Amino acid sequence: MDSILIVTTTLPTMDAARLLGQQLIDERLAACVQIQEGVQSIYRWDGKVCNDAEVLLSAKTATTQWKGIEAFIKAHHPYQLPEIIALKPAEYSRAYGRWVSEETKS
Repeated sequence: MDSILIVTTTLPTMDAARLLGQQLIDERLAACVQIQEGVQSIYRWDGKVCNDAEVLLSAKTATTQWKGIEAFIKAHHPYQLPEIIALKPAEYSRAYGRWVSEETKS
């Protein structure tokens, strides 16, 4: 059984998040995608402080899919420099880990 990752990115709209999430599932790069509206992001870009409403997408995947999911998000994301962060959970159920591994196999 592969270890799992939770890969997060933010998108400008719910439609963009739904589209990317569905693509990640269709390509078997993620076993599950969760989408949360109502994220407020404050950041510096091109010398200006920005304060934008965004949508958070979290994808559960196998660690063996990291390079593929990172490349896919970069290629299909509307932002010039998308946030792509992978977190490794300290613990998770073996059954869930097996499921993620099976659902992300090509």
